[in-house]
Amino acid sequence: MEHFFKLHERGTSTRTEFLAGLTTFMTMAYILAVNPNILSAAGMDKGSIFTATALASAVASFLMGFIANLPFVLSAGMGLNAYFAYTVVINMGYSWEIALTAVFVEGVIFVLLSLCNVREAIFNMIPPTIKVAVSVGIGLFIAFIGMQNAHIVVNNDATLVGIFSFKGSISSGTFRSEGITVLLAMIGVLITAILVIKGVTGNILLGILITWVLGMFAQAVGLYVPDPDNGFYSVFPSGIVSIPASMAPTFMKLDFKAILTANFWVVVLAFLFVDMFDTLGTLIGCATRGKMLDKDGKLPGIKGALLSDAVGTVTGACFGTSTITTFVESASGIAEGGRTGLTAIFAGLLFILSLFFSPLFLAIPSFATAPALIIVGFMMMQQVTAIPWTDITEAVPAFLCIAAMPTMYSISEGICLGIISYTLLNLITGGKKKVSIGMIILTALFILKYFLI
Repeated sequence: MEHFFKLHERGTSTRTEFLAGLTTFMTMAYILAVNPNILSAAGMDKGSIFTATALASAVASFLMGFIANLPFVLSAGMGLNAYFAYTVVINMGYSWEIALTAVFVEGVIFVLLSLCNVREAIFNMIPPTIKVAVSVGIGLFIAFIGMQNAHIVVNNDATLVGIFSFKGSISSGTFRSEGITVLLAMIGVLITAILVIKGVTGNILLGILITWVLGMFAQAVGLYVPDPDNGFYSVFPSGIVSIPASMAPTFMKLDFKAILTANFWVVVLAFLFVDMFDTLGTLIGCATRGKMLDKDGKLPGIKGALLSDAVGTVTGACFGTSTITTFVESASGIAEGGRTGLTAIFAGLLFILSLFFSPLFLAIPSFATAPALIIVGFMMMQQVTAIPWTDITEAVPAFLCIAAMPTMYSISEGICLGIISYTLLNLITGGKKKVSIGMIILTALFILKYFLI
């Protein structure tokens, strides 16, 4: 393993890689429960989706580990699965079989683009300042996701988002379900931060486990009362061993009859755009945080990473799940010290195990993983000092990129606004030498995207 994964060269060990893989898996295990719930709204079989999601995630993560030797873990992308079910199937009226075909076609196109180095070229043409901004923006984004998952941040009619009201939960009688989980998440953030300060090995993972154990204690003594109707479940596993559901209801259920219609290709382009730039953004952000970029701002092994992502999408469509993409939660494993493909392989093995021990993995509560996301977000924010704030042509695009990701809930939109503003500001104010032809073409395509997709 030392020879193949270059563990010593990258300053890591098998133990560190295992902890990193386990941490990443635990922060993204929610996808195994959420993806079947979302895609089943399109009429698909829940059990089949669970199995398809776990297996496709494992295959893509194995490819990432063996081909790219990078610590990125993949699964069915959030947002893309909602677009699949609610927009393509429910609103546009396509069958889920046709929607799977659109995902399959998108994946095939991505395989071709990856083999022809188009996606790698786009990665390399993004300016260094924007790459740093992407890392910072993703930090804010995943911290925001963590706060949402823990219900610290809630919907607010007046300001769109607001802070959870403990007073309101006490008066409404929901404190022992929702309120206590918010409190546990906040305590979890403090515990995880203390572990980081003390330099405890496996601090992020320990933070998840300690917060989960506190939740079990709270439920055991009656401080936390599960409320399944409102999404608050028991933190104790309902069992240990499970029998994997058959993939037969969704396996190879592709339907190409709509492939010649214009709307079908609009759907494919939407999948293409979001998947491409979410993946590029995640690779940029996580690689920057892990100091994996070389002196020219390039990521060694990126072709293999992009190919793994593309093949994962094709595989997922064949198995019966929506677009497989690189997960931003990979940052949690990188924060634990993961630096090689062994991290991805360990996470892939855990996806396989989840088929047989799903009650255990699905019992991990979101309030226990939220502190990990918040602390990792803090770690990624530290890159902000590398942005040249005195150069307005660099700083304004970086700021727009950073601000857009959490407020628009999209990595790809942050990249779009960052690149559009970078190109236009430099062309208008005399910084033409900083803008390549590729950046101009990319900017034009991004602008067109807002009018066509």
